[in-house]
Amino acid sequence: QVQLAESGGGSVEAGGSLRLDCTVSPWTYRSCLGWFRQAPGKEREGIATIFTGGGNTQYAASLKDRVALSQDNARKLVYLEIDSLKPEDTAMYYCAAVAGSQTREFCAEMVRHPNDYNYWGQGTQVTVSS
Repeated sequence: QVQLAESGGGSVEAGGSLRLDCTVSPWTYRSCLGWFRQAPGKEREGIATIFTGGGNTQYAASLKDRVALSQDNARKLVYLEIDSLKPEDTAMYYCAAVAGSQTREFCAEMVRHPNDYNYWGQGTQVTVSS
């Protein structure tokens, strides 16, 4: 069982930046963690994944120029940094985890498969105003 908790969302003007944290308990290596977002009326969209065994990341092509996902082993969290925020970034942002030990290659593919995650946080709302 994995507990996830997001924080850092809020209202931001276009062009600004945000850091979204996701605490993970228990923190384990060789796990696959992902960030997703969902706007009203839209499908859940993958943002990025990280493989904690080596810190390997995979980003959605549409967002890779503006986001960065990192891990902090000591604090047992991953954090997503988003730059140059746009109104279309407005959404609920979720942290998710795949059960069990995984591989780097598997995790890289999981940015495109939100339905295959086993654990989810409650989400944190990001609202970007123009």
